[in-house]
Amino acid sequence: MMLQLIQNDKIRSVVDGKTVITKKPELLAPAGNLEKLKVAVHYGADAVFIGGQEFGLRSNAGNFTIEEMREGVEFAEKYGAVIYVTTNIFAHNENMDGLTEYLQAIEGAGVRGIIVADPLIIETCRKAAPKLEIHLSTQQSLSNWKAVKYWKDEGLHRVVLAREVGGEEMRKMKEEVDIEIEAFVHGAMCIAYSGRCVLSNHMTARDSNRGGCCQSCRWDYDLYEQQDGEEVALFTEEDAPFAMSPKDLKLIESIPHMIELGIDSLKVEGRMKSIHYVATVISVYRKVIDAYCADPENFTIKREWLEELDRCANRDTASSFFLDAPGVDQQMFGAEAAKTKNAAWDFAGVVLDYDATTQMVTLQQRNFFRPGDTIEFFGPEIQSYQMTVGDIYDDKGVALDAARHPLATIRFKVDHPVYPNNMMRKELKKV
Repeated sequence: MMLQLIQNDKIRSVVDGKTVITKKPELLAPAGNLEKLKVAVHYGADAVFIGGQEFGLRSNAGNFTIEEMREGVEFAEKYGAVIYVTTNIFAHNENMDGLTEYLQAIEGAGVRGIIVADPLIIETCRKAAPKLEIHLSTQQSLSNWKAVKYWKDEGLHRVVLAREVGGEEMRKMKEEVDIEIEAFVHGAMCIAYSGRCVLSNHMTARDSNRGGCCQSCRWDYDLYEQQDGEEVALFTEEDAPFAMSPKDLKLIESIPHMIELGIDSLKVEGRMKSIHYVATVISVYRKVIDAYCADPENFTIKREWLEELDRCANRDTASSFFLDAPGVDQQMFGAEAAKTKNAAWDFAGVVLDYDATTQMVTLQQRNFFRPGDTIEFFGPEIQSYQMTVGDIYDDKGVALDAARHPLATIRFKVDHPVYPNNMMRKELKKV
């Protein structure tokens, strides 16, 4: 099914005889620590959502102290970006202590707003930290326009939609309610309806709605049925393990639709992903958004953008609910689960410095590489380019047969100039 692309005159203007989009959506990036926050902003994010050390849903992420939040806000402001903090647990009685002081500390750090699901936290924020914007979390499973209106009437600044909302439903919401809408465009999908998973809690006593999800939907399972009180296997050893995980979300080709729908914020999931993932995904979506807004009448999706996203992917992707209800081909179970792909490129290093006279790059190694490997440099200041690694040296000038130690400083000659925070990845050999 194809969602009809309807021109939205409210967001268009003619500049020097050329049609442009005047309402550009916010590109919202994930960051599990301060390094990822800075990478996200440097690679084009307008905003970053992070988790603090309390009241959030990613207990395994690095998460931010109040001082780190303050540093992140100061860095983001240099680029005109803003920071949001997730406080989206469903609070039990034992989770309430310290909430007022925590929200006041977030406000004092200069954070723009919080992403929240629990009415307790909403009401507490209004009283204790009134400068913070309040955004309704996807944990509230918001999926119809009357519910959007309810939260608008409650005074919220923005609603984050359930991942299960389709494009036509988004259109109706924007037509009926004047409120900012945030929607996911890339990242992992939950097998349960947004905000309603109890599988992890049932199986491991780790509550997904209080930050403890064990991702039990990603496990491999064997299927049995009960017959006369005994378990009878419904599988053979040759069968692929049964899993219930959906394919990851990828809406790069639907970005024009989302812009024309008037969606205010396009959200990338993945606070626990690597800086390579954050840099790659954010840089690609930045290019797509900017290209469409600059010339919507002549816009086309470039193959290079799709190929770029594949460089950091290790799971199949799909459009999920945006175009229509997903079918069996958008799930990863049985034989489909066995087809999980591995990225053809491996994150190998981050540029620290470049000497234009000697053409030597100094980088911090992140993964193994050696002379003769095919590598690629990319970053917001350069056109991506590939080359073959020549002789490599450590920070003392000693020649090496390979770069073996993560975080080591490595130097070698490159074909074109690079800049600090540009990244290097290595092509993996096919076997």
